[in-house]
Amino acid sequence: MTNQRIQLTIDGRKIEASSGQSILAAAEDAGVYIPRLCWMKGLSPAGSCRVCTVRVNGRPQSACTQPVTPGMIVENDTEELRGLRRNLIDMLFVEGNHFCMFCEKSGNCELQALAYRFGITAPKYPFMFPQRELDATHPEVFIDRNRCILCSRCVRASGELDGKHAFGFVGRGPDKRLAVNAEGGLGDTEVAVDDEAVGACPTGSLLKKRVGFEVPVGARRFDHVTIGSDVEEGTAK
Repeated sequence: MTNQRIQLTIDGRKIEASSGQSILAAAEDAGVYIPRLCWMKGLSPAGSCRVCTVRVNGRPQSACTQPVTPGMIVENDTEELRGLRRNLIDMLFVEGNHFCMFCEKSGNCELQALAYRFGITAPKYPFMFPQRELDATHPEVFIDRNRCILCSRCVRASGELDGKHAFGFVGRGPDKRLAVNAEGGLGDTEVAVDDEAVGACPTGSLLKKRVGFEVPVGARRFDHVTIGSDVEEGTAK
């Protein structure tokens, strides 16, 4: 990234950005929230969840992977894109087994928080109720693949931040699932409870044991705050 400053427009508002920034990062610096799930600050962008899809000069693009260019016209907050994001979030719910009322990540879950932001109280698509494996072989960390949305944040964090490459994907299509680099399960990997990979999970798929419900309902991250409001208020860290 260079220090060259360029101008572009997001939702009719002119903003300045650094050459080389992604649209998502430039928007965030300008106080514009672009919804996302697979993107996480400090990790290489994946562009896999498509929730951050925007229209760039009329064409759909992933905001987390597309760099800004001078004079770019970006549409983010339109009814068409809100509808696209609602559909994507809906599908993520029905493709897995997300029982929010029983999940200890409820209130801290980014998928759930996005659903509330978009006014989703129940998915409109039929539930698939897939059969998915749990992995409780690690003494301090638990994998519940029912809640995994295949965002790859743990995969990238384990490789890029922890230097362990403990997580990856196997299978294709509906059979694709999160895997670990040990035949005996998570307990045979080098994963530690304080690894960045464990904290990177946006849902309740990777959980620390013995701390469930430590923060009571009502005091959790999104219990009273809409996801993305910190960006819009300029208080995002």
